Amino acid sequence: MSASNYQGPDLKARDHFKHHVYPSPFHARQKEANKLKVWSRWADYLSVPAYFDASLEYFAGRNSCAVFDLTPMIKHRVTGPDALPYLNRLVTRDVAKLKPGRVGYAVWCNEGGQVIDDGTIFHLPGGQGGNYRVCSQERQLDWFLTCADGFDVSIVDETHEVAGLALQGPTSCAVLKQMGLAGVEEITPFGLRNFDFQGTTLGVSRTGYTGDLGYELWIAPSHAEALWDALFEAGKHRGITALGSEALDMLRVEAGFILAGVDFLPAQEAVRPTHTRSPFELGLEWLVDFNKPIFNGRRALLAEKEKGSRYRLVKLDISGNKVAHDSYVYTKDKKYAGTITSSMWSPSAKASIALATLDMPHGAPGEELLVEIYYKRELKWSRVMAPCKVVENVFWDPPRKKQTPPADF
Repeated sequence: MSASNYQGPDLKARDHFKHHVYPSPFHARQKEANKLKVWSRWADYLSVPAYFDASLEYFAGRNSCAVFDLTPMIKHRVTGPDALPYLNRLVTRDVAKLKPGRVGYAVWCNEGGQVIDDGTIFHLPGGQGGNYRVCSQERQLDWFLTCADGFDVSIVDETHEVAGLALQGPTSCAVLKQMGLAGVEEITPFGLRNFDFQGTTLGVSRTGYTGDLGYELWIAPSHAEALWDALFEAGKHRGITALGSEALDMLRVEAGFILAGVDFLPAQEAVRPTHTRSPFELGLEWLVDFNKPIFNGRRALLAEKEKGSRYRLVKLDISGNKVAHDSYVYTKDKKYAGTITSSMWSPSAKASIALATLDMPHGAPGEELLVEIYYKRELKWSRVMAPCKVVENVFWDPPRKKQTPPADF
């Protein structure tokens, strides 16, 4: 089947979705839980910034378990005889190493070696030549179809055909076992397994965006509310809580995870090429496999590896308790070094932390810098030059994230 034969929603439906926001399959349950009555938009769907208190939702993700609606995430199904060679041409990592029942993090670049987006590749069971799902934050169908020229592959936008929930936190595995998913504790990190749920297939992957023990659940929209109800019934004695996007953002910063449009500008959206980033400049060199003969951006990335990068993404431990939103970073002798991209006061690390893009050669672990922070108290703005240090490790990386089987918290 030719890649040019688009198999997602018809063009009229696609145009309709451009101008409307739709409720998630979980909307009825979200509406009941949303005490603040505030909604935001994520792609085609209504999303919840915070259900009742972002800080308390954050603590649920760290101390019990929290449920986040993943349905708006863009999901692409890639199948056909050339599915594997196509994906290996598309992304920088070697997809051949991703066996059925496994999930892998990946980035894809333009020919200049600049990151278009990042996401996860699910190697699903079945399918002649390969059956994959590629999840991303941004819509990628046009780029994926452009890159499919010459490959015998089918690419389908299945975003509206798959409902998803992230169940994250130390009690997440215990909740799934309580729900009756026998053997779920045997799933290893980045593993994937299907279960029967009320007569339909429930996909469970040990993945997430919080840097903790957690799972992502994938099901037909017709069974979405039943899944929500079953989860909250199973987790009622283990602190299960609905999680909004504000708390999720706090969790991902502690884990050192980047966000498109915040920590890097997708290459297709950039007006100035100096504002884009390569995988090396995002700390993702481990995702670039030069043993593959060809992939988008390979030549440019080889040249960058030899010549050196322009920028470096780093983690900063900042002195004091002021959050460094959109701040400049300076050397100790007050010369410009870079900018903060994500920041927060970390309740777990008990510190002001941040992700920052620094001009090379700055950013080696242990380097001491200054962050210019402006903060407002009682209508008065103040400025502080807060000392900070580049740290190598993420701020949240508990052993339970990798433990198999996980303990029953």
